[in-house]
Amino acid sequence: MDIFDKIKNNRGPLGQHAKETHGYFTFPKLEGEIAPRMFFRGKEVLTWSINNYLGLSNHPEVRKADADAAKEWGLGYPMGARMMSGQTQEHEKLENELANFMDKEACYLLNFGYQGCMSTIEALVDRNDIIVYDSESHACMVDGVRLHQGKRKVFLHNDMKSFEKQMDIATKIAGQTGGGILVVTEGVFGMSGDQGKLKEIIEYRKSGKYNFRIFVDDAHGFGTLGKTGQGAAEEQGVQDEIDVLFGTFAKSMASIGAFVCSSDDVINYLAYNMRSQIFAKSLPMPLVVGGLKRLELLKAQDQKNKLWEITNALQSGLKNAGFNLGDTNSCVTPVMMSGTLGEATTLTHDLRENHSLFCSIVVYPVVP
Repeated sequence: MDIFDKIKNNRGPLGQHAKETHGYFTFPKLEGEIAPRMFFRGKEVLTWSINNYLGLSNHPEVRKADADAAKEWGLGYPMGARMMSGQTQEHEKLENELANFMDKEACYLLNFGYQGCMSTIEALVDRNDIIVYDSESHACMVDGVRLHQGKRKVFLHNDMKSFEKQMDIATKIAGQTGGGILVVTEGVFGMSGDQGKLKEIIEYRKSGKYNFRIFVDDAHGFGTLGKTGQGAAEEQGVQDEIDVLFGTFAKSMASIGAFVCSSDDVINYLAYNMRSQIFAKSLPMPLVVGGLKRLELLKAQDQKNKLWEITNALQSGLKNAGFNLGDTNSCVTPVMMSGTLGEATTLTHDLRENHSLFCSIVVYPVVP
């Protein structure tokens, strides 16, 4: 069979609906300044489907920092991978400031979040190690797990009995292979909004029941949770117990890029072994300089406080109106509904056309 024949016959769970959804429900064009109100098909709508948690995308200081850096450096500099010719003092400065802010020994700046997360997980383990991961982990984490050549075990979402069961199996396998165990989970799960049970997982290690290292992707918690904005681990009082902490610039910092924090030894190892960074171009200077300004504003907490004023009002209002928000305990605000895809598209169309609310449908495989 020609491999392209399979593509014609099976477009995938989302692609099979492309003819009916493209340009409206999928790949829609939002226009205008990134703001609470934008334009969709020439009509002003209230947007509920963008990542701009802290409103930094159009902050005047951020816009100026971005523009000034682009004017001075252009978008090409530095030209090359970090290891070869893409290292700058500004890259190191952002890494140091992130490490200090996150209370970790060291930090490594990544050129993109999705690939960075995949590559971090892949680099940390070898074929003798076992990965134990949450069933609702983000796709970038699942893809990182798929790259692993050893055993992997999945536990039911935030289910500690299931976690124990899989850890018992993983511990037995590790005893046979001589490998270690890497637990992989999220600080905040992006679709459901509930925090990962980091404190409970850490307790298993502190009690001596299991021996493992833990990797946490806190894309949605970084900048939005915790006393200082460190994220879900700070919120739960276990920031110093997280071995490898991953964050992205795509949410709170409204930019592109990511970072991973850990011990000096681990970060040095990752810098010399992460294929997504060794064989790819360094993060462009405007994104680095802009990242420094964004981090400065994030530390000030003004935007985080405003975010939670809005979040609390929104979530309280929706709950009082009878909507099901699931178990969210973050600023992620899902409205859970059951029904067919046709009913979902009809509702979304009604919200956009008759109520000027731009909301997005989230269906399988994005959610179970």
